[in-house]
Amino acid sequence: MENTRYYLGFNRVNGIGPARLDRLIEWCGSIEAAWCASVAELAAAGLEPKLIESLIETRRTLDLDREIERARRAGITLIDRENPAYPAPLRHIPSPPPLLYVRGALSEADSWSVAVVGTRQPTSYGREATRRLTTGLVEAGVTIVSGLALGIDSIAHTAALDAGGRTLAVLPCGADMVYPERHAALARRIAGNGALISEFPLGARPIPQLFPVRNRLISALARGVLVVEAGAKSGALITVDYALEQGRDVFAVPGPIFSPRSEGTNQLIRNGAGLATCAGDILEALDMSVAASQQEVRTALPDDPVEAAVLALVGYEPLHIDDLQRRTSMPVYEVSAALAVLELKGFVRQSAPMCYVLAH
Repeated sequence: MENTRYYLGFNRVNGIGPARLDRLIEWCGSIEAAWCASVAELAAAGLEPKLIESLIETRRTLDLDREIERARRAGITLIDRENPAYPAPLRHIPSPPPLLYVRGALSEADSWSVAVVGTRQPTSYGREATRRLTTGLVEAGVTIVSGLALGIDSIAHTAALDAGGRTLAVLPCGADMVYPERHAALARRIAGNGALISEFPLGARPIPQLFPVRNRLISALARGVLVVEAGAKSGALITVDYALEQGRDVFAVPGPIFSPRSEGTNQLIRNGAGLATCAGDILEALDMSVAASQQEVRTALPDDPVEAAVLALVGYEPLHIDDLQRRTSMPVYEVSAALAVLELKGFVRQSAPMCYVLAH
């Protein structure tokens, strides 16, 4: 929690994103040292004069304790990337957000997630397709990720909740706000059985520049992205671009050839996206048919710091068990046992004998 305050502070400095923050930490030795660095040290670390001025002013005016209390009063949990609760899928994307603001609760079950996105003005066909596919995914134990927007997003969130499932909403604004405001009641439901997630500071308004940034987290939190209806220039296609960069599978619901709202989805299918006519198409392609049963296994096993330490090192490039043992400095039998449990839980898989990668 001590370092969380400094991540919170840097998150309030315009212009210091994940990449610049990483350089500062590398130069200064720690997040605390970076926050407390002198002007000369900040300049030596390569920070531009305007950013140095902005950081110094933020340090002078921002009361970190008061900001943490402000989040607590709003029911928001702060999760920095050093926290074991930080979502594992985000650790392996370019420039992961240093700090997440979470209203509600994240769960191990959320590692079995599919993002559902699409147009803000769906047809009756798109609405029904969203409800049917979302319900099928939830019944298989899958968490639904979306952006709380009008149209397909809100229909997907609502269908997930109505089916008794979990759903995550990634916001284009601060987690103490709701956008659009008309979804305030839906947001409260999501916080009760899922989470509202933001990487933006408290009070951040939903300006246009934040929407694409938000979209990269929607795809990153999911194993795959389902596009239900989208025009040729739909914002949902930005999420698809991020999904492909992140190595996520993309699925699309085919639509009528005369419907402008299906131009984007039909083009995705032509370009190689998975055709989705039912939840089973997605579950089979992502090997998620056993999601519910594996979640039962997870909840039956206690959290283990050894498992967390090992999982934090596994990525999408194969890593041999001997390398994991050296990096953790743990006995090889402990690493081996942790990998066996993580594989059972569905977090990792063997890409070759004794070589492990993330399972999603």
